[in-house]
Amino acid sequence: MEYEFRNDPISGAASARFSFEHEVIGPWLETEVGNDHEKISALFGAICDVGDGKYHDVMITGREYSVEISDDDVVVQNNSVLDTRNVPSLDELGDGFDDFALNCSSSCGLEDFRDILLAWAKFVKH
Repeated sequence: MEYEFRNDPISGAASARFSFEHEVIGPWLETEVGNDHEKISALFGAICDVGDGKYHDVMITGREYSVEISDDDVVVQNNSVLDTRNVPSLDELGDGFDDFALNCSSSCGLEDFRDILLAWAKFVKH
């Protein structure tokens, strides 16, 4: 998985860019995690809880994105994916929308996710 963290030279805001198949992780880090120490700590706590077998999985729902941490993998998804009442299926959308799901959801292994979160925490100086 390829990613890059940057600081905007004018505003100083941190941003994250990920390779296409993981690109939803970037806006999730920016909007849901940011440089909030409590959120970063809660995410590391959830990773430990799942890794230690305290819970099979943990779902953290944010304003725009949610993250589900399980012992197998971590899924970051846009909350629009969670509300399927008015979302057409990929079959209904037809050709040209094959990558729609990739723009709404990304998954990675628990260790990779922990490494990403650690790198982000260091980047935003936590």
